[in-house]
Order: sequence, then C-alpha cells, then structure tokens
Amino acid sequence: MGIERTLADRKGRDFCELPKETITNGSNSKKNRRRHKKPTVPPVQTLFDTCKRVFVSAAPSVVPPPQDIQILQSVLDRIKPEDVGLKPDMPYFHTNGSQRKPRITYLHIFECEKFSIGIFCLPPSGVIPLHNHPGMTVFSKLLFGTMHIKSYDWVVDFPPETPTTFKPPENGGSEMRLAKVKVDADFIAPCNPSILYPADGGNMHCFTAVTACAVLDVLGPPYSDPDGRHCTYYHNYPFSNFEVEGLSIPEEERSSYEWLQERDDKLEDLEVVGKMYNGPKIVES
Repeated sequence: MGIERTLADRKGRDFCELPKETITNGSNSKKNRRRHKKPTVPPVQTLFDTCKRVFVSAAPSVVPPPQDIQILQSVLDRIKPEDVGLKPDMPYFHTNGSQRKPRITYLHIFECEKFSIGIFCLPPSGVIPLHNHPGMTVFSKLLFGTMHIKSYDWVVDFPPETPTTFKPPENGGSEMRLAKVKVDADFIAPCNPSILYPADGGNMHCFTAVTACAVLDVLGPPYSDPDGRHCTYYHNYPFSNFEVEGLSIPEEERSSYEWLQERDDKLEDLEVVGKMYNGPKIVES
C-alpha cells in the first residue's frame, strides 16, 4: 500500500563519420543521421532490464546493495502513466452501482523466480488490506492520484523478556503481535517511489485510494506459496485496547504502536481481478 542504475543514454549519437564532400549535401546528411540513430528504449523495458541486474542474486531476506537500490529507484522515478499505457479515464478506475465494494485490477507485466512487476489500479475508496511481504524488498511507484498508506514493522528492539505477543482470552483467533507504525499519510503523485525491506521500512502495509490511482509494484523475490512466501493479511488494533503484563509504553508514544492479528476470514472486503497488460511490451533478452 511497492534500485537504480544510471543507464547510459541510449538515443545514440555515435554517427559514422561522413566523407567531406557528402557533408555539403544536406538531404543525404539527414538520411545518414536517421539511418544510424538508435531506437529509443521504452521506459518499461529499461525497468525490466534494471530489475534483471538488481535482482540477479535475489533470495528471501537478501537486500540488494545500496547502489542498486538507488539505481532502480531512479528508474521507477522517471516512469509516467503513459509509459505503461495507463490513463485515469480507463474503466479500471471507475466503479458502478452494482459493485458491493470497489474492485481492484491487477495488470501483470512480468514475473520470474527472482522478481515480479505489476500494476494495481484502484478506483476511489478502493482498499488493499493490511498485508505483509515476507523476505522481500519491494518498490512502489504511485503513477497518479492520491493514496493513503499505512505501514508497520514488527517490534524487535524492546528489552529482553518484554512481551510483544499475546493471545487474548476473549478472542479465539491467532495471537496478537506488537508492531510499530512506520508511515501513516497521504501520498500525492508525482512523489518518490517508496521502498520496504524484509525487516524494516514498513514491510506490512495497507493502501487506501483517496482518489482513483495506480501503483507500479516491483517485488524481489515475489510471493511464492511453494517457497513459503505467503501473503498474510492482518487486523490492526490500537495498543490501548489490550493490557499486557510486563509491557509498558509511555502514554505519548502509544499511538505509534498497534497490535496486529493474522486474519483467518475470507477477505470479503477485497476483490482483485487480473487483466491483460496492454502497455509497451518488454523483450526478454
């Protein structure tokens, strides 16, 4: 609620040197320039090529080097909605009266065992509930619109013997675990891509569309049920809702902490449909 390599300019200016007598012929000179000009690489192709390099050693909880993170972040920062074939007036970003809840559309661009690229399209009030990204480094670029993002990290830096989990006796579900709020704010495009890491940066987050919006997501490595990287959803509760013996947080800091509990319901508040990505294609070389 998703790493940049400063790529050389590929527009190509290395024209063949012409014999002196042909330079006076303006028409021939222009033709030769056109003949030797390299084609412009689509931004989504640059993104794919960069991901291949950045995630070449991708594995659970392995974070790419800082310089690679900056490179990919820079590539994402330059991508615009039109670069992936999106316009705010597309049907993905509208609701109709027959829908019980805003339907979210996912446009799949690419996925392999190392990384995935895709776009979430949310109409106004669309929500991607609070969920995690186990062992992943995730880049999210808001392409247009306004989105509220609330994200959390698990609390791991409390003194030893301090309880950060408990199972409420009145609740038959899973245990509660303490998390710290990392981000709780509106983001308005254009804005910097956000990055979350396996253990920090807001690994668990919720997206709420304030207006129609689109989010370009890069995950490395992607979700994989066979490999144990499941997408887990959570309920969140204010810290003050529960008293846990041995756990004390100053009153002025309590709003920064919440209890998260794994959801075991059927996520009736979420409807995601997959659609074909119709933007510029990528070439897997």
